[in-house]
Amino acid sequence: MHHGSPTRRRKGRLPQRRPPLPPPGTSVSTPRSPRRSGVSRPPPGTPKKRRFRPGTKALMEIRKYQKSTDLLLRKAPFSRLVREVCQSFSRDALRWQVYALLALQEAAEAFLVMLFSDANLCAIHAKRVTLFPRDIQLARRIRGVENM
Repeated sequence: MHHGSPTRRRKGRLPQRRPPLPPPGTSVSTPRSPRRSGVSRPPPGTPKKRRFRPGTKALMEIRKYQKSTDLLLRKAPFSRLVREVCQSFSRDALRWQVYALLALQEAAEAFLVMLFSDANLCAIHAKRVTLFPRDIQLARRIRGVENM
């Protein structure tokens, strides 16, 4: 008892105790709870989907793309973009060799990768791990790339 005050007890329901588990090998029917509508559960035999901690998947993707040498952009959309830009300069429908488009795509991807690398350094300098558009703008400004 504290300072002569009556013993106070929390009002409400008492916690329910779980019944003891039956011994292994004994089959006991358990009461089934009613199914909630709209809630679907996976069948008991299926494995649970793997959940990675935040950032782990990104690091795995970085390692994957650093190991590979293939192009990251799809060839057909890049080709359509090049032809569209080419039409804005000339009214004639100019034709492109496949190797010319591949060389242009190789150069464009190398430029973008280096730009993102420099922008990442800008973000790290600002004590961040998230890349913001202002990091890319700063990297372009330091490089001296104008009107792009």
